[in-house]
Amino acid sequence: MSKVIDVHTHMYTAGWLDLLMRKGGPDLTVEVGLDSPWTVCYKGASFCVLEPPHFDFELRIKNMEKAGVDMAVVSMPPPGVLWGSSDESLEAAVMTNNEFAKAQIDFPEHIRWMAVLPWEHPELAVEELKRACDLGAVAAIVHGSINGRHLIDPFFAPVWQELDNRSLPVLVHPTFPIGTELMELDRYALIASTGFMIDTTLCISKMIFDGFFDRYPNLKIIASHAGATLPYLAGRFDRVFDTTARAKVKISKHPSEYLKHIYYDSVTYAQESLELCVHVGGEDHVLYGSDYPFNLGDMAGCLSRVNKLPEKTKHKIRSENAQRIFKL
Repeated sequence: MSKVIDVHTHMYTAGWLDLLMRKGGPDLTVEVGLDSPWTVCYKGASFCVLEPPHFDFELRIKNMEKAGVDMAVVSMPPPGVLWGSSDESLEAAVMTNNEFAKAQIDFPEHIRWMAVLPWEHPELAVEELKRACDLGAVAAIVHGSINGRHLIDPFFAPVWQELDNRSLPVLVHPTFPIGTELMELDRYALIASTGFMIDTTLCISKMIFDGFFDRYPNLKIIASHAGATLPYLAGRFDRVFDTTARAKVKISKHPSEYLKHIYYDSVTYAQESLELCVHVGGEDHVLYGSDYPFNLGDMAGCLSRVNKLPEKTKHKIRSENAQRIFKL
């Protein structure tokens, strides 16, 4: 059986948590000893729950072995380093990338990593990206929106250009979407179930219709959570393109063609959803992911759904596609 490489899996660092607790306010706060050892809150609403596995690489590898996962390409999810001053954001990024680089040295058979960057400060982000790649980063992670800015904003162009020059994979990971308070997503855990899907879907939709993938043809964007609702919307995108002039202002081919250009992880919890993602994106553009170690994470379950796919397809998703785009 082929190896298994997890491309959507997360870690934080103790130094990052300490810095966030001291300097993350006022919007980001950390509550201690409620539902878990640490709960990160956004404007008072629970945003993410941190457990010891978020910080322990040895425990991670033990759990990977139990689930049958050989390698993890770890990344730092929201809130990441997008808070505080430019100095604090850069400090958090440097600290995290250094720790991830050390983990790769300590566990070379099991760990690779994605660079976390101070995106709100593009010049600093470009320099840290270069440094992180020198340390061994095989990809980068970015939030679906950054403190009120969409990723197609020209403000971020220097970072995207550097990523495109390097043909580096980029995991687009959702965060609390713009308009979270108006949509009352703090109720009923809607940030996790619905808000994240909104953030990813809107982010990639804007990229497609704005001509982003024509400007940056070498980028390998990975859409989190099996593309959120993007596979389901493929037909609607094309219908809008065919019938609405405004949809054609910046692109000349059907949006569904761009959906075949991007990549997707396998973090979905229904076999039918995964199969739709493979159908829309293509078997060469789907990669195994688990969302470990969050409470929604499911290494074994996500792998079992991949293993139910046709033989050729499942081997591509288990590891072959990741080996190709991450150059492993």
